[in-house]
Amino acid sequence: MKIYSFSVGGIVVEDSTVPPKDASVIAFLPGLSVIPLVQHTGSRAYPIVSVGDFVTEGMLIGRCQGPGSANIHATVPGRVVRMVSWKMAEGYTNDALVIRMEGSFEMLGKRQECYSWQGLSPDELCRLISECGIVEMEGMGEPAADMIASLGKLPEPYTLVVRCVFDDPWLAADYTLCRERLKAVAEGSVITALAARVSRIIFAVSHREKDLGDKLMAEAASFGIPVSLVPVSSRYPQKNRRELEYALRMYGKKEAVELGSLLILGPATLAAVHDAVKLRKPILDRYVAVGGSAVKTPQVMRVRIGTRIGEVFAECGGFIDTPRRIATGSPIMGRSVVDLDEPVVKTTTGVFAILRSQMGGTRKRNCIGCGECRTVCPVGLDPEALYKGCATEENREFHLKRAGECHGCGCCEVVCPSRLPLSTAIRNASPPGSRL
Repeated sequence: MKIYSFSVGGIVVEDSTVPPKDASVIAFLPGLSVIPLVQHTGSRAYPIVSVGDFVTEGMLIGRCQGPGSANIHATVPGRVVRMVSWKMAEGYTNDALVIRMEGSFEMLGKRQECYSWQGLSPDELCRLISECGIVEMEGMGEPAADMIASLGKLPEPYTLVVRCVFDDPWLAADYTLCRERLKAVAEGSVITALAARVSRIIFAVSHREKDLGDKLMAEAASFGIPVSLVPVSSRYPQKNRRELEYALRMYGKKEAVELGSLLILGPATLAAVHDAVKLRKPILDRYVAVGGSAVKTPQVMRVRIGTRIGEVFAECGGFIDTPRRIATGSPIMGRSVVDLDEPVVKTTTGVFAILRSQMGGTRKRNCIGCGECRTVCPVGLDPEALYKGCATEENREFHLKRAGECHGCGCCEVVCPSRLPLSTAIRNASPPGSRL
């Protein structure tokens, strides 16, 4: 079996504190839901309900405003009790509607009506995807409809890439979703392919999970669209767009396949597309990996959007000791949580709490010139030189230009024995607009 990968650098990531990925657990419904109006890349959604209004499950409560914005829906029935604002770790202010759960559910526990989509036009499919507020459910949350629309401005042919790459153990939620909702992921892939007018679907799957890729490919192929399986490396950061595209271009060259422009989406997004088009259902919940050395019982949970992170940890037994760090995502590239009342949003792939012992030494020391950072950089940069150069005036313009090539995977920080914030400092110094 030929395994496609990026050319240099990368690391093998292991973490014994991640939750088991054999099955998911359904989280309790929150008594109070905090629904942010920014769960996407663009400006906040405009609230169309007010304090005191009663909302139903799946009801539109925030309307998108311009490119990068996405519709927001109530994830539980109840009454809007207040509007709250807080400052995110990134520095911007987010607003949210707080809903006190009451009344009956429209979808939960009810038989879901399935709608036929095969006869719908690409524009009609995109409209449903947009109306249901579907975003890429990781990273910054770019609206899926915007991604599809932007593809049409690029050279043909078009290829949809289903990114089932598990190079980080904290992708346990995506893995569990793929296993439990395999048919939805596959059918969502076909729906997206038709909406984007792509010529083929490629399932880029970590080579250790080839059986999963075979099942996804067989399911999607039953709809009559050309599909291929591309086994890729499990070395981090294989999932990053730059590294994944490099591997796929190598595949296209070897197999004499013209891939053209790529639309790359994760399995959670494609399952959400399936629900939007076939069930007319917005994103109400998502799979979240909950764990870390401070958590008593790590597990993959299906959590309602708007559930406060503190409640999620409580369902996992709480903490065994005071955490040193609480964040969302992965310990490699996680976003620190300012307050446990922050909610789970559409892009929350995982939440973790780790003890001081798991973090190792935190005190920064002087660089010892070991060169490990250069060895693992997948872009072929010299993080040590850039880190030092960006802080001085000597050859500053050159260093800043090179810093713009860094995509912040964090490999250099992971291996640095001096605990220097290499990737963070380099990315902060890079010119605006240069970040991938």
